[in-house]
Amino acid sequence: MPSVSVRRSKANFVSVRISYIDCGTSMRELLADCSPFADGIDVFDGDPAPDRLAALVREADVVLDGHTALDGALLAQAPRLRSIVFLGTGASNYIDLAAASRRGIVVRAVKNYGDRTIAEHAFGLLLAAARGFARMDYDVRNGIWAPQNGIELAGKTLGIIGVGATGAEMARIAFGFGMQVIGWNRSGVVADVPCTAMPLDEVLANSDAISVHLALCAETQGFFDAQRLNRLKPGCLLVNVARGGLFDEPALIEALRTGRIAHAALDVFTTEPLPKGHALTMLPNVTLSAHAAWKSREASFRLLRRSLELARADAERLVAGDTLAP
Repeated sequence: MPSVSVRRSKANFVSVRISYIDCGTSMRELLADCSPFADGIDVFDGDPAPDRLAALVREADVVLDGHTALDGALLAQAPRLRSIVFLGTGASNYIDLAAASRRGIVVRAVKNYGDRTIAEHAFGLLLAAARGFARMDYDVRNGIWAPQNGIELAGKTLGIIGVGATGAEMARIAFGFGMQVIGWNRSGVVADVPCTAMPLDEVLANSDAISVHLALCAETQGFFDAQRLNRLKPGCLLVNVARGGLFDEPALIEALRTGRIAHAALDVFTTEPLPKGHALTMLPNVTLSAHAAWKSREASFRLLRRSLELARADAERLVAGDTLAP
């Protein structure tokens, strides 16, 4: 297994093993552009079988994890492991954080690498919802010529729920497009964002379109229940590129069926991949994408580069005998 060797003194080299355990094709193509941070790292292409995964984790000091589940039983087999760098923000969805903490393993996530990319995808979904692109594409491919009556977005009010880094980018795009932007954020709206802060209920009641950018946590699980959905302006558009768990899914489906929500454009779902025949796939006023809002070459490069930098920094700390701080 390749390793990262660092000179501690003139007569002493220390090898720290960094293992990227599930490198996908697109990330493999980007690795060549990430030198010197990628030099000497063990890279496993694709998804390792259980035995191979156990060996990769067991033999590593630092692990790069793109999407592989690392549970307590697996971590218990890895006495050398001291750092896991998760390529993304949702480390808790894949890694047993409590088990890692008990074993003295630091888990790092990468934030803000895709704010602009995600916001652009969200605005693209908003346009698709407003103009019926997906419906017309399907119809034309099937020999049906049925122009959709669209909605002009300029002058309309966009409500952003969660005006963090990604929500702020969405606000800038929408403002530049000529929309009025209002929003609600649990910690307030930063002054330089072109978004007027309002109480949540006012945002829901006054927005022609809603774009959701909340983080999913215990406090926001099921945040949009039937009661909150009923506060939406009748006939509004809805975009969700955050997490499916923010919505009470049956309540969302009912709001679409009744027309409370005229059209929903969704990139994330409670269950992923979305099962064939799921109710959301059967509704004509829904546009779907495959949890791809974060996925651009530019965002992927930033994600990979920052992940490698974090892994390399932890390796150097281990060589120096330093304790890894969260």
